Amino acid sequence: MTVSLRALDGVEETSTPAPAGRSGGTRRSRQRWLWALAAVAVTGASLVAAGIGERDVLRAEGIPAFLEFFRAAGAPRLDGEFLALTGTAALTTLAYAVLGTALSLVIGIVGGVLTSQTWWSLGRRARGRRGTASWMLARTVLVVPRGIHEVVWGLIFLIVFGLDPIVAVLAIGIPFGAVTAKVFSELLDETARQPYSALLAGGASRSAAMIYGLLPPALSDLLSYGFYRFECAIRSAAVLGLVGAGGLGFQLSLSFQSLHYDEIWTLLYALIALSVAADFWSSRVRARRSARADGTQRTRRGADPVLMGSGLLGIALIVLSVWWIGLDVAVLWSGETWEHTRRLLGDAWPPSLAGDGLSGLVWLSAVTLAISILAMVIGFCGAALFAFPAANLPRGSYHTRRHVLSRAARLVLFAVSRLILVVLRAIPPPVWALLFLFVLYPGILPGALALGVYTVGVLGRLMAESAENLDVRPLRALRAHGASAAQVFCYGVVPAATPRFAAYGLYRWEVTIRETVVVGVVGAGGLGYALAQQLSGFDYGAALTTLVTLILLTLAVDFISAAVRRTVR
Repeated sequence: MTVSLRALDGVEETSTPAPAGRSGGTRRSRQRWLWALAAVAVTGASLVAAGIGERDVLRAEGIPAFLEFFRAAGAPRLDGEFLALTGTAALTTLAYAVLGTALSLVIGIVGGVLTSQTWWSLGRRARGRRGTASWMLARTVLVVPRGIHEVVWGLIFLIVFGLDPIVAVLAIGIPFGAVTAKVFSELLDETARQPYSALLAGGASRSAAMIYGLLPPALSDLLSYGFYRFECAIRSAAVLGLVGAGGLGFQLSLSFQSLHYDEIWTLLYALIALSVAADFWSSRVRARRSARADGTQRTRRGADPVLMGSGLLGIALIVLSVWWIGLDVAVLWSGETWEHTRRLLGDAWPPSLAGDGLSGLVWLSAVTLAISILAMVIGFCGAALFAFPAANLPRGSYHTRRHVLSRAARLVLFAVSRLILVVLRAIPPPVWALLFLFVLYPGILPGALALGVYTVGVLGRLMAESAENLDVRPLRALRAHGASAAQVFCYGVVPAATPRFAAYGLYRWEVTIRETVVVGVVGAGGLGYALAQQLSGFDYGAALTTLVTLILLTLAVDFISAAVRRTVR
């Protein structure tokens, strides 16, 4: 007999083989089919909006320039002067990423616990409507910072603080913290609750039960996502260079304006190197912790040197980053800052509609949804193809001594898959957008492809590491009972990984809606691009209306994704 959780009503539900249980299973199966049909329908509508089958979308004359860009990858600019410039820019980008990630993790840990269904649903007494209202309030509060892309945050903070390093740190930390809180809450809700429930039943407080009963089994996934946010922060810090933050992004924009492809690849290689370093660090920490947790590696009693060293390195990076960029938090409460904030709020109120009025706002919302849906279809399908080849699954999980592929071939496949995913996500979406503009006409499609290709790299990493974090004991049990490697993979690995894959995919959908702001250079349009244009044009009243609409759209996607996740658990 297993125990599952009803959404937010604080009542434990016992699953039995009774007819009611079969009825519930049938209802859930119907819901899954309805969501699948809805996904097909909105994908078709998005393809129509993108002009597929109605007008020409391919520019054959741009193919030579597209190929020339990739040929330049073999001949980057490597003279001493430019390498020194690249190194300085890379250190600035890294510093912004470190400090932004540190701030986002603080927000994410606190917000993740407070927005998890587990925190509000289980306890000594059923919390009912009060628990539901508290959960919805917590998630709604975090939708506001999460619904605004870091580039838009950067533009807002640039108005308030001017050209100050605090702009990039806050622009990364605040939205990333809200996103991290959402994902942490979902990872906690997906974690087995038996230890948590047992501690509560034994009289422990919710805080103690969460710390000792729920966080330890979820720690591998939390660490994985924390390192992923660090890698994302590196790319976001580069993109923020476009709004005056400096670093690799600023240098990339200058090189792209002059079409110096050799310089672009030098800068991109620096971004890729930072991403690979973060990926390697993440893999080492997770592998070490997993080995200690499941007892497959013998270690001396006391602190693990790798884990302890990683913690010390993280602290050192924070201190050095503060020194490198000259961060001064006193600017947060200076009189000039408060004056700029008061003036900005005064200019933004009352909100107003742009020239096209309400109908234009509705159309921009539809375009934003179309871009995000097409990007997610491309990203999810591509990531699913790379997830398991890029996963370093334990040999005892389902492999046998007689591999279809040799061990060397598997290592090559693993390394190549990881490298492809790193390259896909290391190149920022605006760069992909400009590249696709060589071969596609401006519109929804190049923007969706740019976000989709980038999402393949992001989701592929998350899915691969989620597969690596699976509990291998059920898989070993299936193998011990005579199941073949293919059977264990199909009936053990895939079903166990699917809920996490779906959660990550739905989360990326929400993020992709926000990232439409950075692909406006290809004429994709949407709310994000309109918002950036209104801020640049000092039309703060219209910007506030667009911003509220984008937040409401993000909120709607948030609750839709929560409903879909409940059907696939």
